[in-house]
Amino acid sequence: MTLRLHLTAQDLARIRLAEGARPLLELSIGIRLLQERTYPVRFDAWRQRAAQHLRPRLSPLFDLIPALGPSVDFLDMSGAESLETSLEQMRSMPARRVVRDLEQWADGREDLPRSARQLRDDPSLVRHVAQAVRDAHQGFIAPYWPRIEQVASADRTARIQQLADDGVERLLRELNPRYITWESPVLHVTTASGRDDDVRLEGRGLLLIPSVFGAHYPAYDHPDDGQPWITFPVRDSAHAAAATAGSTARTLTDAPASLRALLGRTRAVVLLVIAEHPACTTSQLAAHARISPASASEHATVLRNAGLTTLTRQGKRVLHALSPAGQALLTSTAKA
Repeated sequence: MTLRLHLTAQDLARIRLAEGARPLLELSIGIRLLQERTYPVRFDAWRQRAAQHLRPRLSPLFDLIPALGPSVDFLDMSGAESLETSLEQMRSMPARRVVRDLEQWADGREDLPRSARQLRDDPSLVRHVAQAVRDAHQGFIAPYWPRIEQVASADRTARIQQLADDGVERLLRELNPRYITWESPVLHVTTASGRDDDVRLEGRGLLLIPSVFGAHYPAYDHPDDGQPWITFPVRDSAHAAAATAGSTARTLTDAPASLRALLGRTRAVVLLVIAEHPACTTSQLAAHARISPASASEHATVLRNAGLTTLTRQGKRVLHALSPAGQALLTSTAKA
């Protein structure tokens, strides 16, 4: 069963790539991941660290954002607004809106979670939900956000080039080939909940949002007052190290300890940067690794001589890339 998005020529003309990952959307997906145990290699390191920040006051989020199925509308976290703006909107939400969203979400169910029942009886408690969102963001997402932004930016650059070279149809085909397939004029989307439906976008187009935590099934929504959107996983080729370590806490914060012990911290970071930014120049490598160009060149030479990276020339430019041996090393250290 799939969700079938019917795209007209007008929809295709209005397809957009989001500028980057959305912090609160990543949080929403992350909360779902904390409630189930699939993809252990990819996310267990992050789950273990996130568990250190679990507090009883966060329980409403786990009630209102289930592992599968829709979350309550007032917890829609797909918007581009800042964290503070989103939280302020939630705190000032009219009571009738809170109750309406809860009733629509419940859809006649009698076994409402405790947090939902309390909110229905006292909508002013939404301010505590807003505080829970802030606390969860600080514990689950904020520590890794600089690295998430980095890999999402690299992915966007690669896809913009793909769009320029090959057009929108290839962009759609390669968003997430396992779960998103393009058969003109229909985009078939396999969701985690197995939703089966036909949706016509009515000329509003589609916003494509990259996601690190949404590495498998896509999330989709078509808000009444905004553009329909869908998530896609940050492409593995944009960050080969995270392809095997799965953008877990280890690769999102620093090089794995075993890799640092083998290569030294700076050289390990240089290897990860080359993995995440294939075909980067020496100056780009230095900027991403936050070292001088001379140091970047020296470390890249050592890695190349060890067979962990390769070097190609494109005109006057020198481009660095990961070798099969380098990828194998990152795979083994990610599992260590």
